Amino acid sequence: MKRKVGLWIDHKKATIVAIKNDEATIKVIASNVERRVRLSGGSRTATAYGPQDVASERKRDEKYKHHLGAYYNEVIQAIGDADAILIFGPGEAKGELKKAIEETKHLQSRIVGVGSADKMTRRQIAAKVRDHFAK
Repeated sequence: MKRKVGLWIDHKKATIVAIKNDEATIKVIASNVERRVRLSGGSRTATAYGPQDVASERKRDEKYKHHLGAYYNEVIQAIGDADAILIFGPGEAKGELKKAIEETKHLQSRIVGVGSADKMTRRQIAAKVRDHFAK
């Protein structure tokens, strides 16, 4: 029997529903990614009332992207060897995950859909995945 996976994802967590032999298992992965990362270092300005700590925005953004990449890799590992993958959720995370999955050779052709969805409970996510694959 084929293993079908549907997942709701945003930048904070991913809820993965795997269906095999009409049995659903649910796994939640927290990203632990913070948008406002405080970096050590930086420099003081020469003016008395200027900013006290100037950290490079580029460094902050790179660190954020690195954390998101590690999070998406963890989600891809949890998907495993799925035969069909449905991705949905609010915001940009679903598109970013789709791009990361497409870079994975053995999973790139297994995405069956990407859609928008607002916040959902685990049961709502499982019901949406079941309904999609029942069609």
